[in-house]
Amino acid sequence: MNRPGGTDYADALAALAALTEAPAEAPTAGAEGTRPGEPADDEAELYFGSVDEFVREVIVPMYRRKVGPRGGRRWSAQWWRNAEAVSRLDSLWRAWEHLRLDGATGMSTWWRDHADYHMNALFDPDGPFAASTDENKAGEPLPYAPPPPGLFTDVRSA
Repeated sequence: MNRPGGTDYADALAALAALTEAPAEAPTAGAEGTRPGEPADDEAELYFGSVDEFVREVIVPMYRRKVGPRGGRRWSAQWWRNAEAVSRLDSLWRAWEHLRLDGATGMSTWWRDHADYHMNALFDPDGPFAASTDENKAGEPLPYAPPPPGLFTDVRSA
């Protein structure tokens, strides 16, 4: 399926996936015992290996708000078809991975500074899912459809 400007949809999705597959661990700049660019030995492993796993295991079951074309919130089961949504959800995942290690205020910070902000933008009726007709009932998980195989690889095994 071609989009305006001649860009093939599958190629655009592949390019987007490549952008979101950043290294699992951020390089360090000369932590003790490491060379610049090597991860420190005490860096935590990722808990989730991809944005899809994070969305499927955290976002979809946790957010049990009613969504649909006649309500005040929108969501798409095929969230991975929207570049803005992928970018925002990938940012949420990476912030969660970092802040989960802070046992004092990490999750509160994640909710306040990241989840509340990005999820409100995603749920907005004029946001990236404005045209979505996917819906659920109050108290049910958000709609979810798995992405095409290979779109999001597990970066822990890379």
